[in-house]
Amino acid sequence: MFEIRSLSKKFGDKVLFDQLNLQIEDGSILTIVGESGGGKTTLLRMLAGLEKIDSGEILLDGKVLNVEEDEVMGIVFQDFQLFPHLSVLDNILLAPMHVLKKSRKKAEVSARELLNRLGLEEKEFLYPYQLSGGQKQRVALARALAMQPKILAYDEPTSALDPGLRKQVEELIVSMKDLGVTQIVVTHDMSFAKNISDQMFVVEND
Repeated sequence: MFEIRSLSKKFGDKVLFDQLNLQIEDGSILTIVGESGGGKTTLLRMLAGLEKIDSGEILLDGKVLNVEEDEVMGIVFQDFQLFPHLSVLDNILLAPMHVLKKSRKKAEVSARELLNRLGLEEKEFLYPYQLSGGQKQRVALARALAMQPKILAYDEPTSALDPGLRKQVEELIVSMKDLGVTQIVVTHDMSFAKNISDQMFVVEND
């Protein structure tokens, strides 16, 4: 179980979160919804160790995490953040080889399995500029999964996607439950959130 206990965060006089408590069951999907400016992405960044928490604890299976050091979360960013000078395959291999210290041969086996699962098996030697928005999203997801995260998070995964691609993203996120991955999805799209959620947290923009 992934747990947030008594988390607080403010910027100046604006309080974003005051003693927030949340529990996320293993393998479930939590959506964080609300209008822009309410703190959805800030909350995600805090959980990932990219933004400082004023107070509170984050736990995984009852153990308090140091989110800046314990790499348990993979993030699919809104703009994908793929390296434009690297092929699809090399984008996926970079972190497992340099952070997890996997050999290229071993990392490639895992990367190709992910590419096959995500329908990208014929795209491995293409570059990001040669991909559609939906394909870039799947590459970003494969790159996150390659780090074998306990938690997978998405920042506005349907932003600027047409309805057909939005449906594909819905199906993709729901299919990740088969891998037993716990997922956190930040979105302003309430309809999308309702379609994928096991649990929903609404951020109020006061």
